[in-house]
Amino acid sequence: MMERQFAHDIGNFIFVSDEPCAVDTIFIPGGPDPELAEYAAELYAAGYAPLLIPSGRYGMKLGRFSGVRSKSEIYHLPYETECEFLTDVLMRCGVPSHAILGEDQAMHTKDNAFLTKKLTDRQGIHIRKAIVVCKSFHARRCQMLYQLAYPEAQILICPVDCCGISKESWHTFEYGIERVLGELARCGNQFADEIGTYLLKKEID
Repeated sequence: MMERQFAHDIGNFIFVSDEPCAVDTIFIPGGPDPELAEYAAELYAAGYAPLLIPSGRYGMKLGRFSGVRSKSEIYHLPYETECEFLTDVLMRCGVPSHAILGEDQAMHTKDNAFLTKKLTDRQGIHIRKAIVVCKSFHARRCQMLYQLAYPEAQILICPVDCCGISKESWHTFEYGIERVLGELARCGNQFADEIGTYLLKKEID
């Protein structure tokens, strides 16, 4: 049926996923979901990367850290930023502090990517290959933005299902549809100028 084809095509576009492999760093865009940092810590423990970079201050609308979405009985400190929260999750999961480089000013996904790029440039860190650990319905937009920030690097996406939303289930309930179609719209129009410039540059190169 037509609606199944729509769900299939949109799902394939939004829910990007790569197999993890050895990289220079693991990026974690900010948010209130501990599952992202927990998975990033698993990848670190498995030897996929020597460095993890959590990013995030808080959302622009709320103006403060929104609070932990799940597992608040474990992660219960009075966090001021998403970066502080994600760093605590990483360290509780066994990642040593010397393997964490935090970026605590980003207030949306574009900031996560480009302020992280400024941070790695200041630190003299050359990124050739990186993993982004993000929410699965956030995967395509993260891929696009981190690739724009690091045009010479290979960006891999290793997502985590959060908020009950997955590639298989998103189209079966109202909240999943709202979030995924919102991501689809943002991928098409929120960063049109940057994406167009990037595509033209690649064509010329």
